[in-house]
Amino acid sequence: MIPNITRGDNIQGLVRYLAGKGRHNEHSDQHVVAGDDWSELRFADTDLDRSAVNELGRYLDQGSHVASEKMRVGNVWHCSLSIGKQDGVLSDGEWRSIAHEFVERMGFGDEDGTKAPCRWVAIRHGLSGEKGDGNDHIHIAVNQIRTDGTKAWVWHDYEKAQRVCRQLERDHGLEELGNDKTRCATRGWQRGEREAQARHRARAKLESESPEISWGSLPVQERRRLIAEQMRADQPRHDLANRIRAAAETSRDEASFIRRLRGQGVLIRPRFAEGTHDVVTGYSVAEKPLYGETPAWYGGGTLARDLRLPRLREVWGDATLQASQEATDEWLAAFKGRRVAHPQAGEAPPTPQRVADDIARMNRALSSIDPNDRDTWSQVARSTAGAFASWSRAVEPTPGPIAEAARQISRSAQTYRPPRQRSHVPKTVMMHAALALSTLQSNGNPVMAQAIMYRQLFSTVLAIQQAMRARGDAYHARVTKDALLGELSVIANGLPSPGQTSQTQARQQVEPHAPSTGTGKGMLSEEQLQDLVRITHPETSMAAGALTGIRTSPRPPQPGIGRDQSHGR
Repeated sequence: MIPNITRGDNIQGLVRYLAGKGRHNEHSDQHVVAGDDWSELRFADTDLDRSAVNELGRYLDQGSHVASEKMRVGNVWHCSLSIGKQDGVLSDGEWRSIAHEFVERMGFGDEDGTKAPCRWVAIRHGLSGEKGDGNDHIHIAVNQIRTDGTKAWVWHDYEKAQRVCRQLERDHGLEELGNDKTRCATRGWQRGEREAQARHRARAKLESESPEISWGSLPVQERRRLIAEQMRADQPRHDLANRIRAAAETSRDEASFIRRLRGQGVLIRPRFAEGTHDVVTGYSVAEKPLYGETPAWYGGGTLARDLRLPRLREVWGDATLQASQEATDEWLAAFKGRRVAHPQAGEAPPTPQRVADDIARMNRALSSIDPNDRDTWSQVARSTAGAFASWSRAVEPTPGPIAEAARQISRSAQTYRPPRQRSHVPKTVMMHAALALSTLQSNGNPVMAQAIMYRQLFSTVLAIQQAMRARGDAYHARVTKDALLGELSVIANGLPSPGQTSQTQARQQVEPHAPSTGTGKGMLSEEQLQDLVRITHPETSMAAGALTGIRTSPRPPQPGIGRDQSHGR
């Protein structure tokens, strides 16, 4: 449940808006679901016509006028409460109970008879969004001037509202959406980013190909057509995050990371500590312009918290003096637009079978890891997402199910706080997997290599999902489960074999249940794990040519983008 708080001084205007048609006629079936004693009794079963709305507004505002009191930030406290789509649509009775409990726990009630209550109302008007396809929600409007003229002031109401929502989620069986529960953060994308980048690219292309035509002179419809041609299916940040994950997971140190990103055609620039020109504290990245448009820069932390430079340095470990100097040289070369300072030959990846064996050993070790060990599971999720990102870079011409799987798995890695202890699993396992996956097209049998490593990677993702569920992180458990049953099943469907069963059977295995395990931590047993692996991608012949595999092709070269100096792409 997500609370969104605003303040003002015109409660009558707020009530008219909530009971009206909305800015885009998106409000429907507007009605009162809860309120203080009088507003609920009087308006709960009343059509909110103009007369009723005016009467309700005057009633809620009356206390302020009688007491002649005003608050500096406004007397009106407004909060919308929204539940996730997975919780569906609640009944009016459920929302009425939630609204009353929320108001009481926020301190706007009578405090067990010790204070005069505030006047308030909760109004509901269908799902959010201009098309009515969003989330179920209500709006609560409160007059903070109590009926006895005193003021109801909630100290740190934003934080308190989050705590109250977590309590209500548990009490009413709703999915816990708050980041304070999981201490994780997934950065969202700003609205309009796709269109903004498409507009810049379309204008730059026009000016490059037809300099005699002015962008401003074009009719509106023609401009929209050119912008639509440059719109991509994914968000602008998705591919950048995917490239950074792949580069970070296949790099042993910071200098190698910079070289790999530049080799992929990514623009990267350092952020120096204040007053210095050689102490790097962060970085920004951008796609290389196609038509000379101004690059759109994104900080690593705005793409995802686990992609911030301090977090990446924790993964690479303590750097030697020589490695630190090499990294500084590479940052300065990138900053000044020069060639890489220390070219390195690409590292030879291990064989797919060796990688699969290493991942299998790691998966067995994961069965003994406490689900509450956030640092270890965060590192496992981060490195697994990096392996999938590397795989996507190697075989998907445009970001597809493998790239989306990497993004979904990475959500469990994006913690607010940095790790406090060392991981209990080796970090080199997934690095070797990422290296092997990044060179699939140079493998003699790339389809076979994908099949061998995919089966173990699926087991790793399953272990992450079971750990999230055992720990009580409902949101991340659901997101990871969706990846298992969605993107990973799509990948598995490209690896057919005789006797392959339906996805429905896999869904029944992954749906939440109470498994009997020997670990006592809610994890699947090794036998149950192997059963699920056989359902989603059955045993196949290891003979050459036995698998037709995922029909993929190398990523075609992009205009103006060089080859990866580390892997020869």
